[in-house]
Amino acid sequence: MAVSPQVFPPRKRRPSAGAFIPPRFSDQRLLQTLLELSQEISSLKPLQFLLKRNSSSILRKTKILAILFEELLKNPNLFLSPTLLCLEEMYLVLQRFKTLLEDCVNGSRMWLLMQSDSVANNFLELTVELATLLDIFPVKEVEISEEVEELFLLLRKQCSKAKSFVDKRDYNLRQDVLTMLDRIQKEIVPDHSKLTEIFYLLGFRNSLSCKEEIENLEDEVQSQKDEKSKSDLIALIGLVRYVKCVLFEPSTPGADSRSKKLASDVNVPVDFRCPISLDLMRDPVVVATGQTYDRESINLWIESGHNTCPKTGQALVNTNLIPNRALKNLMAMWCREQKIPFETAEGNNRIDRVIKSKAALEANKMTVSFLVNKLSASQSMEAVNGVIYELRALAKSNSDSRACIAEAGAIPMLARFLGPHIGSEFPNLQVNAVTAMLNLSILEANKTKIIENGRALNGVIEVLRTGATWEAKGNAAATIFSLSGVHSYRKRLGRKTRVVKGLVNLAKSGPASSKRDALVAILNLAGDRETVGRLVKEGVVDMVNEVINEMPEEAAAVLEMVVKRGGIVAVAAAYNAIKKLGVLMREGTDIVRESAAATLVTICRKGGADTIAELASIMGIERIIWELLASGTMRARRKASILLRILRRWAAGLDVEFFYGHSTVATVSSASSTVVLPA
Repeated sequence: MAVSPQVFPPRKRRPSAGAFIPPRFSDQRLLQTLLELSQEISSLKPLQFLLKRNSSSILRKTKILAILFEELLKNPNLFLSPTLLCLEEMYLVLQRFKTLLEDCVNGSRMWLLMQSDSVANNFLELTVELATLLDIFPVKEVEISEEVEELFLLLRKQCSKAKSFVDKRDYNLRQDVLTMLDRIQKEIVPDHSKLTEIFYLLGFRNSLSCKEEIENLEDEVQSQKDEKSKSDLIALIGLVRYVKCVLFEPSTPGADSRSKKLASDVNVPVDFRCPISLDLMRDPVVVATGQTYDRESINLWIESGHNTCPKTGQALVNTNLIPNRALKNLMAMWCREQKIPFETAEGNNRIDRVIKSKAALEANKMTVSFLVNKLSASQSMEAVNGVIYELRALAKSNSDSRACIAEAGAIPMLARFLGPHIGSEFPNLQVNAVTAMLNLSILEANKTKIIENGRALNGVIEVLRTGATWEAKGNAAATIFSLSGVHSYRKRLGRKTRVVKGLVNLAKSGPASSKRDALVAILNLAGDRETVGRLVKEGVVDMVNEVINEMPEEAAAVLEMVVKRGGIVAVAAAYNAIKKLGVLMREGTDIVRESAAATLVTICRKGGADTIAELASIMGIERIIWELLASGTMRARRKASILLRILRRWAAGLDVEFFYGHSTVATVSSASSTVVLPA
């Protein structure tokens, strides 16, 4: 069998019973609280698809308890102190009943099915605890009616005789699922009619319900510590994903109105986005240059052979990654406020890092094979759009899926739907196709497949230039950024005028998210000196001047790289940006102030007296520089010190030459003597 139900640990998605602290109320207030809690539980519906008998039994018992508490409340003079501890313990048991029922309702049904034995035992354990409390409750000493007393005694008898019970239907259903996983592991395509029967009994009737189940299973993966359980869960994810594609009509964007809120649904603060992936960071770390990245993204960057900081282009003196715990705490708080899942990397590994079972891998391959075959055979554009959307989602899920999709020949097929004629008639289809290409490009091996396939690369470039929507253009820019992570491809892309012009135009006129995609792609391309000339020719500096107030961090980084890698033409073009950089040194974030100071140093070193005079004309510039010296990052303080020397020597009328990386001696002749100053 692919999955062994006997080894599954108890579900721990919610706080354990020990986390519940009974309230310290007066007798009447405690009874009122117990009544409200029991009524709340009684109002819940029995579980629909699994463990029906267990949940129904609990709800019936809770209704009788509600009657008891209501009867006790009718006597305002009731003295409960001798039984106070018993009632407080009942509060704990009821809270655990409620948690268990909610957990079963809100969690994954597939995982609940696999754990039906242990969950049934949980119901039994709580019932036994309740029976113990009912035994010691002095029902004869409290004033209640005979009818209520009879109900109480009946409840006590039922609880004392309770036994663990798993419905035969649930047992058979679990065996059917295990058999399906076993067949998939042996590379045998499952019987679709049997799959339909299983998923119907579990309540999965459409693509949306399967999508929600996949999300629930992914949540379970994050909550598990045992690698075997994680592997089993991913096998179930593979099965549900396969069923979602082969049994139901593909879902499309916008159809999932009930699904959980994701980071992509809201405007994530710039500081919370990884500069490499542009996604919400999960494990922010600081590199030697002081920049922050998501650990996974920067690790991939370093492992690919890069020894520079992706954002600043500076050489990394070491590859140490220091956790940014303060930023992680801020992101976690923000995610809780936005009701966005936030899984940290510590103890919650990403799904594609889990050791997968053979069943999961084979289910993945079967799903990809089905989708690619369906794509090649689809006649209507509506059907094509649904299939490509499924490929897009699958390519985002994990690296194995990206590899399978590319190996199945999907890249040339996707390229057919990137052209302007598709965008004009079917804009959503174009968005899905280019986003699928973006997700595939994350895998290093797929970068080569896309670059070497002329139609695919030209299609992405065409969407960048003429895409029907800003989303399509932004995702095309993100694809260019992803592809340019390989040094040789960066040079190749930078030689294409269409790429350079398309990115500059998008950064100039697109909405905020598309601007950001374009700017980070430009920043990557600007790492190549030859490309910088083309960027300057296409107006990258003027573009930066236009967007620097809206996106100071990205714009300042681009300008720094362009000026640093460019010649005198780039420096001259940046002349009009000097005053804006001065403002950023005063008002920007630490990273922005650092980039602004570094850019000004380069401009002044290469631009001569006119550029220094422009800097000196900024109101209060020395005060701004002194503030940066006092509160900036280490690199910012170093650059501020250089700027201060430049300004003072210029003010003294010294003819000074500045060189990178070493000091020099500056001399100036006067009528009476020669002054020699240390650099």
